[in-house]
Amino acid sequence: MKIAQVSPYDYPFPGGVTEHISYLDRHLREMGHDVKIIAPSSTPEEELDSHVVRIGNVIVPVPFSGSVARISLSPRMYLRVKRLLQHEQFDVIHIHEPMTPALPMAVLRHSKAVNVGTFHAYRNTHAAYEYGRPMFRYFVRRLDGRIAVSDAARESVARYFPSEYRIIPNGIETCRFGATDIRPIERFDDGMLNVLFVGRLEKRKGFKYLLRAFAYVRERVPEARLLVVGAYEREEKAAFVRYARYHHIRFVKFIGYVPADELARYYHTAHLFCAPSTGFESFGIVLLEAMAAGIPVVASDIPGYNAVLTDGHEGLLVPPADPPLLAEAIVALLRDPQRRRYMSERGREKAALYDWSIVTRQVYDYYLELLERQPNHASKGLQHD
Repeated sequence: MKIAQVSPYDYPFPGGVTEHISYLDRHLREMGHDVKIIAPSSTPEEELDSHVVRIGNVIVPVPFSGSVARISLSPRMYLRVKRLLQHEQFDVIHIHEPMTPALPMAVLRHSKAVNVGTFHAYRNTHAAYEYGRPMFRYFVRRLDGRIAVSDAARESVARYFPSEYRIIPNGIETCRFGATDIRPIERFDDGMLNVLFVGRLEKRKGFKYLLRAFAYVRERVPEARLLVVGAYEREEKAAFVRYARYHHIRFVKFIGYVPADELARYYHTAHLFCAPSTGFESFGIVLLEAMAAGIPVVASDIPGYNAVLTDGHEGLLVPPADPPLLAEAIVALLRDPQRRRYMSERGREKAALYDWSIVTRQVYDYYLELLERQPNHASKGLQHD
């Protein structure tokens, strides 16, 4: 099968959607399919993999839902997309965040393949969908299949564009995080109790609440240490470093970005994983990574997280933006190794259900289902024009 994976975001700049596409691409290729990734990219073309087609190299950072979306708005992409699709003749075009400007819309306008859209994001309200509904409706109708990564993501989009949405979750590489021969990071494998945070230092990730909570944790568990891993810049951490120094919060280690193989080692260095996000999370991918590594989790009780973590089983759920309750949950688990062992086993069992081999098969089976519904998909695009 000839498949295109389309992303509106700067590829391969770190991000949840980018990682999703990368893993889905690899597993589809391992199944023997011909896959191309179509995306804007600030990376020079010669540094990209040969099957990555760069459409747009001028990236515009756009604030969006407490994060920053790195997209391209180049008007030049329109004709290039049209020529590319005419030349490649894909069987399936899988568009991630299909309502995000501008590449997905250009692809949907010209595609004569079976079009599949995956909706990743979760928002309580969506002003762009609300006010742009007449325009977006045209593009939504050009989707033959619609995937949402969670119930929360489905509710977010179906509120504006009611339809049938297939729930197919994000995946994880359970062997990457759960292998028994992964060695902890030596300098932190020293008898202290490590609490791990993984993510950007954006407002929605709620790190400030974890840092405030950690002051309470240190009072009750003096051997606790906080490890902060993520693709954040020096200026992003500066305010938190100043806060920790001013309030004399010791043993907070800002690690920054780490490569994929080293990230697994950080999970295996941790005694507890904490995800204090305040919202806008459609899925708890970092929770599942920790679970696969056998690490109990303390996370905010928000849509996306409570869909993958059962309170009291794989970890604990606490109200968002509440440092005292967050600290209480962290202290309770750090002081109870037997409870942590129980949650470790439950977490490994839960994470196995989300392995990329299983998720990719679900996506591929959906492709086949849609192709069977559209036997003459090569002429479908003309019927919509």
